[in-house]
Amino acid sequence: MCVCLSLGSTNACCFIEMYSKLTWGELGGNYASFDTGEEQGLGLYKKEFMAEVMGTTHLSAHSESQDAFVCIFEVDELEQAVRNIENNGGQCVTKIQDRPDWGIQAVHLRDPDGNLIELFSELPADKWSGHLIELNKKYE
Repeated sequence: MCVCLSLGSTNACCFIEMYSKLTWGELGGNYASFDTGEEQGLGLYKKEFMAEVMGTTHLSAHSESQDAFVCIFEVDELEQAVRNIENNGGQCVTKIQDRPDWGIQAVHLRDPDGNLIELFSELPADKWSGHLIELNKKYE
């Protein structure tokens, strides 16, 4: 099964520059998609294009609020992924941190439209918190 998440953008050109594996679409187009591996993808569309379709062109394209969602990607080499992002002009908003209650090591960044992105790698089980170990037993 393929899972694809699509994000609306007010600046699709910056999105395309940030997300480097363009697999469909073109700079300046209404839609582009990116292969994120394992038959999963990330789609990006111009907000004004979808607003026309949905009849919401009268609403603001920007709002200030707590994050309503986060795009989460598992990566094999978290430190290398951060170097690649920073070398291509991206900026992380948190440092890589062990999250023993989550069982992962994670870093957060924002794309050019301010959407929250999390990159993570699994922590070995011996680095999990006691609470997570106990919780995990319920699901084994």
